[in-house]
Parts: sequence; structure tokens; C-alpha cells
Amino acid sequence: MSEKLFGFIGLGNMGRHMAANLEKNGTRLVVFDKAGTAARAPEGATQAGSAAEVASRAETVFLCLPDGNVVGEVIAEILGSGSGTLRRVVDTSTIGIAAAEEGFEACRQAGIEYVDSPISGGVAGAQNATLAVMYAGTQETFDGLRPVYLGMAKNVFKVGDRSGQGQAMKLLNNFLSGTAMAATSEAVAFGVGQGLDMKTMLEVLNVSTGQNTATKDKFPNRILGESYDAGFLTRLFYKDISLYRQAVTAAGAADPVSPAVAALWKKLNQADDNADFTRIYPFVRDKKYR
Repeated sequence: MSEKLFGFIGLGNMGRHMAANLEKNGTRLVVFDKAGTAARAPEGATQAGSAAEVASRAETVFLCLPDGNVVGEVIAEILGSGSGTLRRVVDTSTIGIAAAEEGFEACRQAGIEYVDSPISGGVAGAQNATLAVMYAGTQETFDGLRPVYLGMAKNVFKVGDRSGQGQAMKLLNNFLSGTAMAATSEAVAFGVGQGLDMKTMLEVLNVSTGQNTATKDKFPNRILGESYDAGFLTRLFYKDISLYRQAVTAAGAADPVSPAVAALWKKLNQADDNADFTRIYPFVRDKKYR
């Protein structure tokens, strides 16, 4: 895709697949992961010994990190390295509006462009290069990055012009996803209690008005067979729901639904924050939220 060397920091459940797809599609990478680069680096990528080294070798560096605190630490490290090569940080993490604004300001003061660019689609989307990108920034940078994004994503959207708007889009998306998971868990548990077969219920729902991402993906693929292996931990999902609640409260926006949804996810997180987030179904079914 480009002869330029791009950086990629964060090779976790999502990032390792995103980086691998970028490499496979011709984007040359230098990569780093604090938990162990060698075991996670895609074949063909250059391995760096630190985030600062990535910034010293690439003009554009992608971040895929777990939360705003980690993003802040990594940005501080790469800006503090005094790299004369780095020009742009593209943050695909879900960190919330305030953290994205802080990242933008820190980079601006150092003469570096910060791009608020969260992604959605889960581990399956990362593996299959079918992610959705929610970009907020300048049109010029969007046009330049779009061919690179398409190496790891199917749908690339420019949702706004300023940092924080990408996060707003991602947070409202995850709130809707979490609401669908919670409501579908309650509905399916009720149906099973009435003697209905889960597979049949899902078939009916998916051609009826109750269909949603939970009925079309998570339940048939992760819950029906009791594998509970979506690859996204409850603590990370609850983090996203909490960021949505914080943003809604800060904005003074309408919130008749989200307090109840957030409360349920909080209880699952307290019960087992290391569980796959699809385990919301047995948690609801067995009334463990009480």
C-alpha cells in the first residue's frame, strides 16, 4: 500500500489482527507491545524495543490500547523521545471524549497531529478486516489514511472534524451494543423458561422486528453453543459503558435508559471482570444480578 514505514503500538486481542492485516495488505510496519512484541508481532513486521523507538522510525503511528491512561502514558513517551520523524498519532483505542481531547492537545503542543479514530467490529472484525473506522479530523488526513485503513477495515467513516467526535460515535455505538446484549439476554431467558428453543427463537427474531447485533451474531455464534468466546472482556466493555455514562452526564443529555443498562453491566463486572462479555446471558438467566 505504501513504501513508508508505519508504526503500530498495542498488539492485544484486536491490535495483533489489525497489524497483521495491514502487513498482509502491503503496509510496512514497525511494531511494539509492552506485554511482548516477539510473540505478537505479525510476520514481516519490524519489531521495536519500545514505543519511543516506533516513533523514531515512523511518521504515522497507530495506537490500539486498552484505556485512556495507557494512551496518555504512551503519548507522553513518544513525544518525550524527541523524535524528528513522527508526524501523526492515529488512536484507534476507545478512551472517551476527554482523553481524546487531552491526547490532541498534548500532540498539538509538540507539533504532532493526533487523530481520534476508534474502531468497531470486535475480534472477529479485526481478524477478517471488516472493522468500522470512526474518524474525526481533517479531510486531508482522512483522504491520506483511507487506503491504509482499508487494509484492516471494511467501512471507513469520517464522523467529525475534531477530536472527541470519533469517541462520541464509538461510545454511543457500544452503549447500543450493550443494551442489545442485556435486553436480548432477558428476552431469551424468558423464552427458554417458557419452553422455547433458543435456536428457533433466534431464527424468528432475525427475520422479525426484534433483530439486533446480539441476535444476529453474539447469541448464535458465541452463546447458543456455550463457547462464550467473543474475545472481549467484561471489564473493557464496562469501561466503555462507563465512559458513555460520563459523557452523557457531562453533556447534560437525555438518559432514561443508560443508567439501568450500566448498572447491570457493573454487576457482571463486579462478579467477574475477566469474563467474556457474552457471559451476560447466563448472568441474567440465572438471576445473578440480584
